[in-house]
Amino acid sequence: MNWFIVKIVYEIICGDGRHTAQFDEQLRLLHAVSLADAFQQATAIGQQEALSFHNNKQQLVQWKFLAVPEVFPIVDLIHGAEIFSRIREVDHVQEYKETLNARANCLSQNQPTCQPYHFLT
Repeated sequence: MNWFIVKIVYEIICGDGRHTAQFDEQLRLLHAVSLADAFQQATAIGQQEALSFHNNKQQLVQWKFLAVPEVFPIVDLIHGAEIFSRIREVDHVQEYKETLNARANCLSQNQPTCQPYHFLT
């Protein structure tokens, strides 16, 4: 058995869908026999966890499973091993940096949810 990081992507649709497109990209850790097995497990999780509900405005909210676009094997489980990297381009550099530093400060004070992080996603 091997460890894999998989990306599961959902589309979030609220009401009639006339809003800015939203996608939830989740990274999950899976224990699987092979890359193909990890892909199949991730697809099953994506399908099982897709859901629909009504929000407080009685609008239908749908989390539609779209795909598993990435499967990464974890070769070595060692301290400090890089498991994921993303290069991002941002329009609001200063706000991005301030948000990053504010969240890091909160974490250093054991306050994991004190700062919104929409600029980090």
